[in-house]
Amino acid sequence: MNATEARRLLEGSIAGHGGMKSAAEALAKLEAAQRTFSVARVKGWLLVAIIVAFYLVAAELAQLDLGKLATGLPRLWDWLSRAWPPKFEELPVFLWRTAETVAMAAIGTTLATLIGLPFAILASRNITPFPLLYFPTRWFLNALRGIDSFVFALLFVAAVGLGPLAGVLGITLHTAGTAAKFFADQIESADLGPHNAIRATGAGRLTALTYGLLPDILPLLLSTSLFWLEFNVRASTVLGVVGAGGIGQELKNSMDLLDFSRLFTIIAVILIVVTALDWLSGWLRKRLV
Repeated sequence: MNATEARRLLEGSIAGHGGMKSAAEALAKLEAAQRTFSVARVKGWLLVAIIVAFYLVAAELAQLDLGKLATGLPRLWDWLSRAWPPKFEELPVFLWRTAETVAMAAIGTTLATLIGLPFAILASRNITPFPLLYFPTRWFLNALRGIDSFVFALLFVAAVGLGPLAGVLGITLHTAGTAAKFFADQIESADLGPHNAIRATGAGRLTALTYGLLPDILPLLLSTSLFWLEFNVRASTVLGVVGAGGIGQELKNSMDLLDFSRLFTIIAVILIVVTALDWLSGWLRKRLV
């Protein structure tokens, strides 16, 4: 009851029979409504204060400085002016390095999908053959998802040396955790009617999964894999910064030498290739779903 309703009840109670008792009850309800309103208002202002304080602290930790931005923009415009005309002399090298980047992403995503499927079955509450492994598998996948492919690539550069192999391994581990989690969520929300019907005939677990569940979720699994391929192509462009191969190495070299025309050419190649792959991946995903 809000304050207006309580006030109306008070007026009606006074006008009726036994008005004093009813009036006292209405007055008590009015005071309770006013107290509730004030407490709700205090809670609202307290929430606003907490949010404002959070962003003030976040801005301080992030060292937001509009003065630095104002002084840095003219320098950025100077670099952009020096980036023209682009350098096409090394275009074959850039294209080769870009192909290397796409290959890293393709192999890493494919391996991640193959690795992630068994883990997705273990991490699906409705079909896991070992219920006791459900939570440990979920925790393991969260650990893989929590470590970025860039960090994995950095570790593998130290372990296996410079080159695309470190990038492939980094992409594989991070994407396996993320893709398996997505696959498990899709399996848990799938219709298990055909799967259970096949199991009821005495068929084995693998047969039921292959013929009763896989046909329903396969388009979603392929669509998710294409999405991660598209994402990994973009992510692989920076793995070369830590020596994990691909076009990122050329990007870093250009930045180190302040060769902005070369840098502009590399960025243009990356944008063209990534845009083409995004369009192709989107077209395929629309056909699958």
